[in-house]
Amino acid sequence: MHMKRRLNLFLWAGFLLVVAGLVSYVPFFALFPVTRDFPWVNLLLFAAGAALIGKGLSRAFGQAALYRGKIFGPVLAALSLAGLGFFSYGLFYVARQLPPASAAPRVGQKAPDFTLPDQNGKTVTLEELLTSAPTGLSGEKTYGALLIFYRGHW
Repeated sequence: MHMKRRLNLFLWAGFLLVVAGLVSYVPFFALFPVTRDFPWVNLLLFAAGAALIGKGLSRAFGQAALYRGKIFGPVLAALSLAGLGFFSYGLFYVARQLPPASAAPRVGQKAPDFTLPDQNGKTVTLEELLTSAPTGLSGEKTYGALLIFYRGHW
């Protein structure tokens, strides 16, 4: 008597977790600093997916008469491994390959004068910020400006 083999859900659930880890970083997890700076949630999804795929593979090859997956199991495992490699290469290598910042300001370097609108839309220069006292204050005080530079890749 031939027994019908069961669907190996561990393989498919693991593969779905890996796919979720691949496609969820950019549209969702990159929005939050706690998951953008280091993709720990995505790596946990990959780890859980790999564990389920491993369990599914052990079922497929250890209990082949009972569970399916001797063909699809290795294929899904290879696709998952390729997806993890693609994710890791893109996020940990390519995304960190910024061009050299030879023209970027250095710490302690004097900033060139500039003109920008303030919070009220009035144009101000760096020189004005460094030499004029805010309204209502007087006396011999030294004034300064805090400049924050965000290095981007445009």
